[in-house]
Amino acid sequence: MSGYSTVVVGTDGSESSLRAVERAAAIAGQNIKLVIACAYLPSEAPDPAAADVLRDEAYQLQGANPVNDMLRTAEARALQAGAGNVEKRAIKGQPVEALLDLVKAQPEPSLLVVGNKGMNSLTGRLLGSVPSDAARKTSVDILIVHTT
Repeated sequence: MSGYSTVVVGTDGSESSLRAVERAAAIAGQNIKLVIACAYLPSEAPDPAAADVLRDEAYQLQGANPVNDMLRTAEARALQAGAGNVEKRAIKGQPVEALLDLVKAQPEPSLLVVGNKGMNSLTGRLLGSVPSDAARKTSVDILIVHTT
């Protein structure tokens, strides 16, 4: 998988996304820059309807505090998997758009790595998922890691 100047991987803190981080780190190795990104939506007040639906996963929707913890965990996993040049990025916005904007800002050629979480769920089929939406919208190579 050489030939990439940058590998970008998204994480939401889930075990599934951390497996994608490990795969991206293995591809990046010691010489290629690995950018670990986590998107979040800033908000002063949580959305009670979303919190009711998402329950324990509601932290992923709002605020930047948990994002920094997620990025530190992902960085530790990337370093254990062999990455040597890691950059962490907390990005305000929706996950797909944030990842695609970040990839566009990287030098060419870049690789985008995402886990397959949500691709095979009913919600993912009806509303879309990060991996399927990213694959449709990106102009760079994308690796969808089987993580679930």
